[in-house]
Amino acid sequence: MSDFVDRVTVHVKGGDGGNGAASIRREKYKPLAGPDGGDGGDGGSVIFVADPNATSLMDFRFLPHRAAPSGTQGLGGDKDGSKGADLILPVPLGTVVFTAKGGQGEQKRPGKLLADLRRKGDRFVAAEGGNGGLGNRSLANRARRAPGFALLGEPGEERDLVLELKSIADVALVGFPSAGKSSLIAAMSAAKPKIADYPFTTLVPNLGVVLAGEKRFTMADVPGLIPGASQGKGLGLEFLRHIERTEVIAHVIDCATLEPNRDPIADYEALEKELAIYADELKLPLGAIPIAERPRIIVLNKVDVPEAKELAEFVRPEFEKMGLKTFIVSTASHEGLKELSFALMGIVDEMREKVRAQEEAEDEARVVIRPLEDAGRPRRRGGRSGLGIDFEIEREQDRDGNFWYVVTGSKPERWVVQTNFDNEEAVGYLADRLARLGVEDALRKLGAHPGDEVHIGRGDRAVAFDWDPTVAAGAEMLDGTPQAVRGQDLRLQDDGYARRRTNTERRREYHEWMDAKSAVRAAMQAEREAGHWSDPTVLDDPNDETSLIDRLGEDRGDPGKDGKGTAAKRQ
Repeated sequence: MSDFVDRVTVHVKGGDGGNGAASIRREKYKPLAGPDGGDGGDGGSVIFVADPNATSLMDFRFLPHRAAPSGTQGLGGDKDGSKGADLILPVPLGTVVFTAKGGQGEQKRPGKLLADLRRKGDRFVAAEGGNGGLGNRSLANRARRAPGFALLGEPGEERDLVLELKSIADVALVGFPSAGKSSLIAAMSAAKPKIADYPFTTLVPNLGVVLAGEKRFTMADVPGLIPGASQGKGLGLEFLRHIERTEVIAHVIDCATLEPNRDPIADYEALEKELAIYADELKLPLGAIPIAERPRIIVLNKVDVPEAKELAEFVRPEFEKMGLKTFIVSTASHEGLKELSFALMGIVDEMREKVRAQEEAEDEARVVIRPLEDAGRPRRRGGRSGLGIDFEIEREQDRDGNFWYVVTGSKPERWVVQTNFDNEEAVGYLADRLARLGVEDALRKLGAHPGDEVHIGRGDRAVAFDWDPTVAAGAEMLDGTPQAVRGQDLRLQDDGYARRRTNTERRREYHEWMDAKSAVRAAMQAEREAGHWSDPTVLDDPNDETSLIDRLGEDRGDPGKDGKGTAAKRQ
């Protein structure tokens, strides 16, 4: 198996955020000193970084699933959870990142272009880590002094991506199979490609570094092209993308071929036709020079054969009339290789300056288009998602006439994920956030009525509920008594136990308590002297239907009772 891989499908997942903690500080003489639940740690992100030391995507073929560490949970005592470390994945220069298209079980195809990592150090966040949940310390404010809940951490981003390597070389060698491209790159550099006397010996691109005096440039050898390569014939279609980044295209033409209907001029025209078809379907990045405008040179190879040398000398003037620099070389005898290397170095230097100037001009002339403000729709006010619409509501209906409302948007969907639905106060907090965002008002405008089904989000993370804008949730549901503020703890109010009593207040409360106990004892003694509670079998209130004495008397058929089963009260 070859150790060169230029297209892989990877599954990346950012780390999950840690949950926040709900905790109350306890100190000596201060059993309720306020919330101290820490925040959960953020999850790590999966990041691709262009690294010149990486030469292939082979590692991703054997390990296609990559996940970043998750954040840890917050703790009491104001202890925040630790953040998950980012997972840095080095990729070769020239790696392009696409979304993956294709259903379950199907081979993934490149979709939307996400990033083009051409230069050393270019970075792309492939899967962002989830935010950690806030603890009740961070949720506390003047109105909600002691929240009894915390927010859950958000799950990390998860998706499939296609990585495609487009080799970054200065010169690309193109030609028919067995034209001598591998032999040429082996003779001019230290590369050791496979060389054999049959077509399609080269199955993967080969890169070599060529020295020309004190300067150097890279040369790429791609598999042989044949007519129809742009439509998928042969191996050319799979590897034509490796010439997209090259600055010079060198046509290597076999002057010693014995195949019929083959000559140097016909080979050149056939190769140019395939390149033109491929270039029309190619989307180049800003600043890149189109393939049709890149300089060409002609390399007439295998002139160590006498008949081939004569043919090369014969067709050389024809190529020069086309404005093409032509070189007669032999990889066997190394004839003309030195002149070819210095000529290529000069062209590469010119193209490097041209590309650099064009990229700088494109960066300066780039126009940033921002979305227009729509006063009739709510907007985001920051956050990692940037400017945009907060939410959208759609009314959906099935064939049976059942309908429901679907609320989508970054904020509502994130809030639902952060909510612990086992905690009534957390559910009330979610209701408050949605109401402040304007979701309830928008539902009313669309004609929603209490009891209608509402979904927040789509897919597996969607939450469905029956809409009731007047539902009571939170702290007021704990004892059925409406409170002024949801999540308010009366024990921490200024008139409660949060303020320490003075000694005078303690003594006054003590004497009031003792006086109340004395009054209760005196009342009980007066009832006892009046005959009350002296006999446990005597029912003091004959109208008491819940009396245990009455039921005991009925069960045992006491003859001392009247016909209705009511005990006669002793005078």
